[in-house]
Amino acid sequence: MNFTHTEDRRMLADSLDRYLAEQYGFVERDHIAWSAQGTSDKHWNQLAEIGALGALFPESVGGFGGSGFDVAVVFESLGKGLVVEPFLGALVVGRAIAQAGTAVQQERIAGLVNGSTVAALAHDEPGSHYEPTLVATRAEKNANGWVLNGAKAVVQQGQRAALLLVSARTSGNTGDAQGISLFLVPGDAEGIARRDYPKIDGGRAAELTLQNVQVGADALLGTEGAGADVLEHATGWGLLALAAESLGAMEVAKRDTLEYLRTRKQFGVPIGSFQALQHRMADLLIEVEQARSAVINAAAAIDGDNRIARERALSAAKFSVGQIGTRVAEEAIQLHGGIGMTWELPLAHYAKRLVMIDHQLGDEDFHLQRYIDLGRAT
Repeated sequence: MNFTHTEDRRMLADSLDRYLAEQYGFVERDHIAWSAQGTSDKHWNQLAEIGALGALFPESVGGFGGSGFDVAVVFESLGKGLVVEPFLGALVVGRAIAQAGTAVQQERIAGLVNGSTVAALAHDEPGSHYEPTLVATRAEKNANGWVLNGAKAVVQQGQRAALLLVSARTSGNTGDAQGISLFLVPGDAEGIARRDYPKIDGGRAAELTLQNVQVGADALLGTEGAGADVLEHATGWGLLALAAESLGAMEVAKRDTLEYLRTRKQFGVPIGSFQALQHRMADLLIEVEQARSAVINAAAAIDGDNRIARERALSAAKFSVGQIGTRVAEEAIQLHGGIGMTWELPLAHYAKRLVMIDHQLGDEDFHLQRYIDLGRAT
């Protein structure tokens, strides 16, 4: 199989990398990440104009890419720049709509592509611990559509999202795969309370409480009670995106650490000349290439029809970047010494992001077990 990127992908990656290096440098990113909004309207719109959002979706729904490698290229660049803009929400919500939405619902993807609509996945709940079917939020049918009641936890950019993809149980018990339905809910719908807070790695998230939130019958996405499969499909794209983002962040941490070893001197010589540090860095380079292979494998598998092979490749990639990303973060900081922990050094922020990626959409322990369970299903 030929894994060489097409000319269009290389051009997109070059454009993104150049824009982020010139316009979204660390000082700018740091200012945005810790601002009251946690994102930047200006940069969000400019990144949409470059085509970073359109590349996430196929032509059939208004994008111009949409393959696994298109998504991986975009998110690897975002990882290099530590971008805090709401790309993940756009990808996951848009992919769910593309998979199960009606023609009218799919028209909303245009707003995701041009950046005019900020979307967020509201699925995780307090105490769910990554389990995708632990949904206690309820949706009851009435004459006007549906009424939603429940709570959602750690909704990325949830305070800003104009469109929420909310999972709720329409039948069955908490933990059942059957009976989960998905709803497209306006972010400002009456009855939604949002508690906004900053994340440790920059940007913001929110806790949502839904109390008698009324939505129309047309808010239901896909078939009633069959939302688990749509969620698996959509979050699969999120897993690939996070794995590629982690890879981009690892590359920067690796590059900066190599540069530090070449320039930092002790006893009159660069510390990179010390054999013990050379061995540690060589091990790290091998680990990063292993992570790259896992991301490539996932990007190739996600477009396939074999569910087991696809989901195993995605879980393998998420497990790999979770484990390797944490090691890269730890080793890069240790090789830098005390300066590696300082707020002013970008490396500390890359380390935080690498560790926190492991906790999005399932950590390494969760995906290792999922990989094993999927293997038993074959």
